[in-house]
This record gives sequence, structure tokens and C-alpha cells, in this order.
Amino acid sequence: MSRYSRINWLTCVVLVWFHMQAIAACFTFTWTNLIVAAVLYWVAIGLGISMGYHRLHTHRGFKTSKLFEYFLAVCGTLTLEGGPIFWVAMHRQHHQHSDRPLDPHTPRVNGFWAHMGWVIFGEARHNDTTLMSRYAPDLARDPFYRKLTTYHWVPLTVLGVTLLAIGGWPLVNWAIFLRVVVGLHATWFVNSATHMWGRRRFATQDDSKNSWWVALLTFGEGWHNNHHAHPVSARHGLAWYEFDPTWLSLRLLEAFGLVWDVRAAKVTQSHKEEIAA
Repeated sequence: MSRYSRINWLTCVVLVWFHMQAIAACFTFTWTNLIVAAVLYWVAIGLGISMGYHRLHTHRGFKTSKLFEYFLAVCGTLTLEGGPIFWVAMHRQHHQHSDRPLDPHTPRVNGFWAHMGWVIFGEARHNDTTLMSRYAPDLARDPFYRKLTTYHWVPLTVLGVTLLAIGGWPLVNWAIFLRVVVGLHATWFVNSATHMWGRRRFATQDDSKNSWWVALLTFGEGWHNNHHAHPVSARHGLAWYEFDPTWLSLRLLEAFGLVWDVRAAKVTQSHKEEIAA
């Protein structure tokens, strides 16, 4: 069966709607709208995806309280990227079959497929309980994560209604629609761009690469070759110039005792020489 033989119509309609509203946001600029959108972008992508869904829920790169873990998961739902069990299951499947046919967003189909085609054409199965139980059994056993995954759209909807009451549609267009669209494409660039373009420090068995501009968009997720070489490491930027805001945030939280047992890849002398080169 062709990968393009079916289309997820609900996902497609929602994505078109969000992109149209995002375009409308460009005609209602105010500094307030921009600041609120930027703060929520950090909450959703920086805390929710990078620190939460990815480095904590998927790879268990650090430990924290259950309350903070749940908070990060709720932040993750504000991205429109699905609930925590779904997201974790898809990402763990990606690591197990990276850049091979069973990788849900392998770029070896083409760049469009890796970026967003896999979402539009049915590979993103939000209700596939078998897949989620296989790849994320730890989260699937938790009633909170099961409920949040089922109703992952609720926090974003509640936030949208609240912003509508405070600032009207211009604020909603910026802080919900434009912010979500930028966040989606930034995250999708990790699936597409960092498996197609960039530099490789480690000889991993996949096509992962390091990309400075994707790292800037995603709070450090663009150092993807580093990550594939050391998946459980909560530190992705290994050189002083590899800006990794999520790692810096974790170091700060660790200093205050909010997170602990933070795992970090050790850079050997040979790697230091390679970085220097």
C-alpha cells in the first residue's frame, strides 16, 4: 500500500484552518500579541516538547516530581502535537527504526514526508492503543497520561477561549494559531531537516545531523546527531557554541532541587578535538 493512499481528513482540515488563522495574525501586530505568543512558544516548545515530551517522558534523561512531570506534559499538549503517550510512542518508534521503512517519518521517502506528510497521510495514529502500549507502556499505565492523551485538545482549547475573552481574535491568532503553526514546523524540522542537512559528529547508523538553526528554533533539539549518539542524555549541545537552552534550564532547575539525576553525555578527548576542528 502506498504511503499516500489514505489521508487523515480531520488532521488536514485542522492544519489548513490553523495556517489560515496564522496568516490573518500578520495583519494584527501589536507588541502585546507578540510577547504573549513568544512566552507561550517557550512554554509549549521549550518546556512541553523539548524538556517534557522529549528529554523526560521519552528518554528519561532526568528525574523530577510527579507534579512537575504532569505540568510539563500539559505544556506539551499546547503544541497541537498530540498527547504524551502518542508523542512518546512515535518518537521511540523513530529511534528504534531511525531512517528505515518502519520509521514513521523517515526522510528516505522524501523531505515532505519527513516534515509533515506522515502527519497528513495517516501515519500519526493518535488512537492506536496497540502502538502506544508497545512503545510507551510506562506512560500507558498512568491514568493521568491516558486521560490527557485522550483529551489532549482540551488544554489548548481552554487556553484559546481564555485568550479570546482577554484580548479578542487578534490575540488568539497570535498566541494560538501563529504560535502553534511556527511550533509545528520547528518541531517537524527536527524530523526532516536534521536528517537531511547539517554536520555529523558521531558515526551513528542513521542520517541524523546537527543543525544550528533548528536548535535555535527548538531550544536545543537541533543538535540531533549528538542526541542520536546519546539518546538518554539530557544535554544535546556538547560544545560551548552549541546553544542548548533546555540543558541550561535543567541545570538551573537542578540547582534549585526541582530536578535531579540529570544525565549528560561525556565528551571524550577525541570528541573535543573533533569539535575544535
